[in-house]
Amino acid sequence: MPGRIEAATVDHGLRPESAAEAEMVADVCRELGVKHAILPVTLGRGNRQGQARVARYAALNDWLGERSLDVLATAHHADDQAETLLMRLNRGSGLPGLAGIRSATRLPDGTHFVVRPLLEWRRSELAAVVQGAGLQAVDDPSNRDPAYDRARIRQAMGQADWLDPAALATSARLLGEAEGVIEMVLAHELRVAVSREDGGVRYRPQGPRLIRHLAVERILSDFAKQARGSQIAALVTALEGGGKGNLAGILARVDGDCWIFSEEPARRSG
Repeated sequence: MPGRIEAATVDHGLRPESAAEAEMVADVCRELGVKHAILPVTLGRGNRQGQARVARYAALNDWLGERSLDVLATAHHADDQAETLLMRLNRGSGLPGLAGIRSATRLPDGTHFVVRPLLEWRRSELAAVVQGAGLQAVDDPSNRDPAYDRARIRQAMGQADWLDPAALATSARLLGEAEGVIEMVLAHELRVAVSREDGGVRYRPQGPRLIRHLAVERILSDFAKQARGSQIAALVTALEGGGKGNLAGILARVDGDCWIFSEEPARRSG
């Protein structure tokens, strides 16, 4: 697709070598006749990897808009997917987290699409492509820094030869498909079983417990409220037993076969 692809390198400025590495990518793109931009970002204190991810996608989103580009393609691969799945399993993540890295999604602001066409490729296969092209891959020491969860997971996977990263990546993809089915069932439940009335919400549960949990979570978000999963589960249990509850300032009670949600009345002062 000549003339339809551009490239960008985000320079996080975390290492002295990063500027030269970005220039190296610019040189490669120049030889290929691909337009390239270097996007420097500045990070604050705190979780550096988390901040780097937010800053990186924000910079890329702005660049896409400036260049009138429609889709961002990243080079996440099967080993990245396997590492992500194990990290989230270790944190006790639910299905959305275990679905791992999506093959296609939107940037956080919802403006542009992100696609990841290399998710079924192994790191070693991509390294061979780079080497075969006569390029010297950049070695980022943070990939081996035990201060980061991903680096520790990567090291552990390298020592466990019985683990199959490709199979783990396949499991993450299948979990993503399962999440998609659950989202469809949830959308149906919200469409046929939830209605608004007098500033509140009436919900007539029809789906299984997981769908009820997700529906209550969505109802709370419609009130601009959030709660931990364990708190939502406790509220669902109370309502299923005919009880009531107050979660994040939202009152919930049973009315026949319906659950009624309404905002807690403002307290009188004086």
